Amino acid sequence: MPLRVPAGKGARLCRWKKTFDPAAIEAKWSHEWESRGLYRPARPDAQPFTIVNPPPNVTGALHIGHALDNTLQDVLVRYERLRGKDALWVVGMDHAGIATQMVVERQMEARQDKRTNYSREDFVEKVWQWKAESGGQITGQLRRLGCSMDWSREQFTMDPHFTRAVVKVFVDLHKKGLIYRDKRLVNWDPKLKTAISDLEVETVEVKGGFWHFKYPLADGVTLDDGRDYIEVATTRPETMLADMAVAVHPDDARYKSVIGKEILQPITGRRFKIVADEHADPELGSGAVKITPGHDFNDFEVGKRAGFKAAEMLNMFDGDANVIQTADGLVPQEYLGLHRFKRDGIDGARELVVARMKEAGFLIPHVDKDGNEQDAEPRTIQTPFGDRGGVVIEPWLTDQWYVDAETLAQPPMQAVRDGRINIVPKTWEKTFFNWMENIQPWCVSRQLWWGHRIPAWHTLAGTYKTKRGQSVAMDAQIFVAETEQEALKQAQEKFGSEFEVRIVNDLTDWSSYEIVGVYRDPDVLDTWFSSALWPFATLGWPENTELLRRHYPNDVLISGFDILFFWDARMAMQGMEFMGDVPWKTLYLHGLVRAPDGAKMSKSKGNVVDPLGLIDQYGADALRFFMAAMESQGRDIKMDDARLAGYRNFATKLWNAARFCESNGISASTSFEAPPASLPVNRWIIGEVAATVAAMESAFAAYRFDEAANAIYSFAWDRFCDWYLELIKGAIDDETKAVAGWVLDQILVMLHPFMPFITEELWTGLGERADYPLITAKWPAPAAEKDAGASADIDWLIKLVSELRTAKAELGLPPGARLTAHFPASLKGRTDKLSAQLDRLARLEAISFDPAPAGASAQLVVEGETITVPLEGVIDIAAERERLTKALAAATKERDSLAGRLNNPSFVERAKPEAVEKARADHAAKEAEADRLTAALARLG
Repeated sequence: MPLRVPAGKGARLCRWKKTFDPAAIEAKWSHEWESRGLYRPARPDAQPFTIVNPPPNVTGALHIGHALDNTLQDVLVRYERLRGKDALWVVGMDHAGIATQMVVERQMEARQDKRTNYSREDFVEKVWQWKAESGGQITGQLRRLGCSMDWSREQFTMDPHFTRAVVKVFVDLHKKGLIYRDKRLVNWDPKLKTAISDLEVETVEVKGGFWHFKYPLADGVTLDDGRDYIEVATTRPETMLADMAVAVHPDDARYKSVIGKEILQPITGRRFKIVADEHADPELGSGAVKITPGHDFNDFEVGKRAGFKAAEMLNMFDGDANVIQTADGLVPQEYLGLHRFKRDGIDGARELVVARMKEAGFLIPHVDKDGNEQDAEPRTIQTPFGDRGGVVIEPWLTDQWYVDAETLAQPPMQAVRDGRINIVPKTWEKTFFNWMENIQPWCVSRQLWWGHRIPAWHTLAGTYKTKRGQSVAMDAQIFVAETEQEALKQAQEKFGSEFEVRIVNDLTDWSSYEIVGVYRDPDVLDTWFSSALWPFATLGWPENTELLRRHYPNDVLISGFDILFFWDARMAMQGMEFMGDVPWKTLYLHGLVRAPDGAKMSKSKGNVVDPLGLIDQYGADALRFFMAAMESQGRDIKMDDARLAGYRNFATKLWNAARFCESNGISASTSFEAPPASLPVNRWIIGEVAATVAAMESAFAAYRFDEAANAIYSFAWDRFCDWYLELIKGAIDDETKAVAGWVLDQILVMLHPFMPFITEELWTGLGERADYPLITAKWPAPAAEKDAGASADIDWLIKLVSELRTAKAELGLPPGARLTAHFPASLKGRTDKLSAQLDRLARLEAISFDPAPAGASAQLVVEGETITVPLEGVIDIAAERERLTKALAAATKERDSLAGRLNNPSFVERAKPEAVEKARADHAAKEAEADRLTAALARLG
């Protein structure tokens, strides 16, 4: 039911409730926009504008990083839609192979069930069932945030059309030699039994040890100092079972005489050489390093430089990280089957190696500062853990599929150099080039069941019988094809008609070599491989669709900097390889959203913020505005409830301003351009609109979300609500109604990208209009400039009133106190022109152009002119001076005390971060208070 607003003369019924309720309007407008198809591109003759969302995992829920990322995208999409472009925001979800499989397996474990109780096909079907029931929760949450995505074209990386694109890319890259199979080290998760990407590895500080051992020189060789051994140190003594060399720096004088000589490894009896390699640091420990190429990434590179082929490098672990026999058969029997670490109270390979080396006299004990001997020197070690499996990652030598990333990286680097890809902020270009120029082969195979199955078929090496019974020795073969039929055809052509070639489901499908069994590669592709196709596969590729021709390349990608290499760079590689053009013209990288104390958010710290809870508390518009206003290029965002509450208050202020306008006969404008205006206040506010539009357009062009948000915030709150509406009160004629309605319209349009819900509600409620609804209206083009004279007059008035209000507050006078002011004669023309506003806003009892009487007075300096306000008889000057002096002394004392704490390194370094932050905030507040009191005393003369 409409409410009556007591707005004085001209008041009438208001259609909006007195209290702004975000939840009610959010639900209404989300449904309205989507149901009417307003998120879809529908302007075939307009310039297209395209963004794709970074596809969140199907397992996910909206987290604060999603809220930032998607808010920024929606701000741009809504802005460009208002500018008349045919905007498409592609939305979808990622199948997230390892994450999704883990979720389903955990659910099975809770029911005392497990994946291996089922066939691969049955398990994958269970994952699809889970996806249908529970997956995609995040899409509903994105709708709550107000994301104007084209939900009618929602994508999923395991959709049939997307799978076809993935298979084609793999096969085509393989044909070009850009995908191959190789034996290299990978990040192996022994719990999940799969290779994982660097992004899925978390480095954790763990208390461990640094063991020092004697490695005896073989054949009676000694060092120049007479020692018959080389001292090596390691944090992983168990890998000794697969050592293949000891490395020393080529310029290390201590070891020059033994380079090329051999070590006799004490436990395995293996003989291996001392090699020269700059990886060994003469300043670190003994300067000699044990080299285990099969279980350390640095050692792998040293091993290659030393001439070892990957096939020759020793592997001492199985997929569970239990010790197995190495290729040379030199691991003693007592180690076989042991886990790498101690677990369940049973010593592992590490403990046994240390014990046996100690028994044989090859352990060099560590002596602490008190003279006590220990087996190892205590160390805090940076240790890699799988972020999902939760166990220590094992560098593991295994056969995997690799992409030649070095070749694919060249076109994107050139595109950044020549400006076809614009990275914002520019500071990220150096990081981009550093990674791309040193890029390693990309391992794209994963030992999972959920994901895109690698389109490759294998045969085993062995002796096969021809149809005539002849035995022929055959090497293992791999056939890469888009379909099983094509793979079978390739195999038949390879082996010839003399052999019977048949597809088998797995290696157990045949027990002899009577037939050539061709079996599908069991691995799936890395999730990043498929998501790298997102900018063009979502548009219909490999079909040459109209959507693809119109919307590729995309205009902008907004991404967190943390996936620059894992996703952004790989999209650039695949886009340029398969589309011959960049995937997007601009890559905008934002920072992280951090806890209020600046700490990174994590569940373990208990400082994770739920964006849905923030929406419930403050409204989606307030959260969106907070994200945009705080997004300053290159900086992380700190959560701040006070700011969120402030932006909630901003929405409320706008709501109340619209109610005031509507109740005073100010309604929807009938003019796109600024209406005619003769009054200074109206000419001034029109000029302010033009300046705000220009400022926002400049900010958007530079991707300065904070500057665009702050420009409309300052105009709407300060210029329009606080000043213009006050200036026109009591004098709302037809011209002013037209101007005020037009200005409010411009505010709603400019604010819409940031606060879509409240702006749409107010836009629609102000009356009938041609542009309905606001989401598809036109961006302001006021065709007006600042009126210099009007701006000078109104800006002067605002400064005067502000100075007078400040003086009253500092001197303890009530805001409504009516005072006499003495103006210079030069201001008479201006004060006559603005007399009505001066009377209402400045609350002046009288305006005089005579000299001010002697005695205490407040001096207001406005644009170089001094206005004097006598205070004799208005306040007790002596009492006020005494009060201000005491308050200033107290504020100064507290300020200096806090400064002392902050200047004390012990406090800053040892206190909790939140305590330091509070001290800084308190110091700033006391400093501001002291400045205010000093100014108040100065006003008393």
